[in-house]
Amino acid sequence: MLKRVKLKDISKAIGSGITPLRSNPLYWENGTIPWLKTEQLGESEIYDTSEKITQFAIDDTSIKIFPVNTLSIAMYGEGRTRGNVSILKAEMATNQACCNIIVDEEKAYYKYVYYFLKTQYENLRSLSSGVRKNLNSNDIKEFGILLPDDLRTQKRIASILSSLDAKISLNNRINAELEAMAKTIYDYWFVQFDFPDKKGKPYKASGGKMVWSEELKREIPEGWEVKTLDSICSRIQSGGTPASTNKEYYSGSINWFTTKELQDDFVLSSESRITEKAIEESSAKLFPSGTVVIAIYAAPTVGRLGILTTDSAFNQACCGLIANEMYCSLEFIFMTLVSYRRKLNIIASGTTQKNLSVGAIKELFVVTPPLEIMSSFTNVLNPLFNKKELLLKENQKLTELRDWLLPMLMNGQIKIKDAEVELAMAAEPEVSYSKKKK
Repeated sequence: MLKRVKLKDISKAIGSGITPLRSNPLYWENGTIPWLKTEQLGESEIYDTSEKITQFAIDDTSIKIFPVNTLSIAMYGEGRTRGNVSILKAEMATNQACCNIIVDEEKAYYKYVYYFLKTQYENLRSLSSGVRKNLNSNDIKEFGILLPDDLRTQKRIASILSSLDAKISLNNRINAELEAMAKTIYDYWFVQFDFPDKKGKPYKASGGKMVWSEELKREIPEGWEVKTLDSICSRIQSGGTPASTNKEYYSGSINWFTTKELQDDFVLSSESRITEKAIEESSAKLFPSGTVVIAIYAAPTVGRLGILTTDSAFNQACCGLIANEMYCSLEFIFMTLVSYRRKLNIIASGTTQKNLSVGAIKELFVVTPPLEIMSSFTNVLNPLFNKKELLLKENQKLTELRDWLLPMLMNGQIKIKDAEVELAMAAEPEVSYSKKKK
């Protein structure tokens, strides 16, 4: 049996946090206590924060430390932030834009409440008021939730859903390690120039001959060349935006990405989709799977990257680079642009609008090795990229399954045993972004 209760009826406390004065260094310098902002909310579990405050800040102000398993809801935030919810898995403080709910464990299971609130994202956002459309803690206190009578049922429902989140979290950690490995390998080969020589020894460290490059103002291995990105890519071109007034251009089957969807990773699906007619009649252009996409407009997204996994389009704030396989690979293009992030932002900051141009991307100098060395590098990185794409696609499938199960379990439309069968049937998807190496 499900009953409807208010959040305040199953909670020990509900309240927001505080931001200590930024002007007081005693509150911030060498801080060790996690301090949460709304931008981080949306992850299922939060173990640490990007900013820390001091014990003095706690002692000298009315800021509170919230216990482990507190639920935190974003009350402020532009875009999609407002209404996001997370579980705090460490003791931490939060800013005033976070509404923190300490669930009474004798009345409800915190994970069940968390998952129920996940189904209420739009309903929570509809509570917004004022010019900035912010939530307030009083509205959240009065918010109603559907609750099974017994804690055992709540825990079984939450267990099914949390097993999916645990797998998603594990995949994310593996991908973070794969990213770190790829960066280390790229730096080893193309920054330190200690790629394996013919004897398998690190080239520069073993006395490999170096020559001066006037373009890069540094030494590079003998036999290597400095080329522009334009000369090693078969296509470098910005995207376009179909007229929003033409309904025939939208709600199609073609992914159409914007800069906010580029997260230095493979991009699987877009918020907006366009039609074949849009490609034929507008400034939008179709780019093939395996295209490296870079954001060229507006801080802080300038330089952010993505790799297309299907033939797709994107707006004019993005530029697509297609590697010419006679000279390089998408792995090389992607990792080179990652390493050039700081340089690209310096270039962008020197312009009036803080943007990059397609011309500036084309003219970037990059050091390129002989083809056999480039091929060896690609063969090393390709399996890492393949694995990353597999895990991202698996996460997409797991997320879709979780989001389908959520309301069905909460409303009793699907039984727990049936949900466990669905969970067992989840399978890994295939890799598709490029031709796979043997």
